[in-house]
Amino acid sequence: MNQAVHQTNLKHFPLIARGKVRDIYQIDDSHLLFVTTDRISAFDVIMPDPVPGKGEILTQISNFWFHKSKQLINNHLTDVTLADYLSDEEFELLKNRSIIVKKLKPLPVEAIVRGYIIGSGWKDYQANGAICGIKLPTGLQLAEQLPEAIYTPSSKADVGDHDINISYEETVNLIGRELAEQVRDVSLSLYKMAAEYALKRGIIIADTKFEFGLDENNQLVLSDEVLTPDSSRFWPLDEYQIGENPVSFDKQFIRDYLETLNWNKTAPGPTIPEEVIKKTQQKYLEAFDILTAE
Repeated sequence: MNQAVHQTNLKHFPLIARGKVRDIYQIDDSHLLFVTTDRISAFDVIMPDPVPGKGEILTQISNFWFHKSKQLINNHLTDVTLADYLSDEEFELLKNRSIIVKKLKPLPVEAIVRGYIIGSGWKDYQANGAICGIKLPTGLQLAEQLPEAIYTPSSKADVGDHDINISYEETVNLIGRELAEQVRDVSLSLYKMAAEYALKRGIIIADTKFEFGLDENNQLVLSDEVLTPDSSRFWPLDEYQIGENPVSFDKQFIRDYLETLNWNKTAPGPTIPEEVIKKTQQKYLEAFDILTAE
């Protein structure tokens, strides 16, 4: 892996967005450059310390799933070559963490699919026996698999803000019934395909988030990142037990460390110890190796 990249400042292209993890540049009228940095966020706050190589791992995992899912839906990948646009120095630094993608009209909806009951879904269920208004059987336990995967969309928030859970009917109001149905159905299909594949490899995908946009022909296109430890909860199958909060292949080490601090969970984030950074890096790498091994 190359050196850690916390932020990029490419001179030849306008920066159009800097998210929690990605720096996005405009290449031309129909293409964007996505650079996945090593930034890491927790509780919607970007930490000052990067996780070296994280951006490369996320990019390779996303690319793996983009190719694996292309029979279910078109994605934003292109055949445009990075080396044609970056200097030699930039290319060497960014080649494994960058992609040139189609410029899309992003949908104002995050498509969340849950296969297991955990996190905010568990809190919802304890309070009212439902997740985002979807009634569930009584007696479910923490981390239990749901009878079937459910679609629980949210609205997109600005960097630093929390996404807001919305009902399916609210997505109909936002993007129209036909498109809302298409987003829901393809999200569930993507989740089921990936969950079955990962389970055979020893990883439970508890839940995940997809993002979509429309191309120049108003066709739905899968975008952003897909089925990574940043957009999903990955649990090791061999350590999974119903009723217990599972360990996960993601930034859980960082979250757990932050919970021990007297920190108010607002920016700026505290410095993360080297040991916690290394453990987090190892978890991301482990997920990549398990999912993509031949």
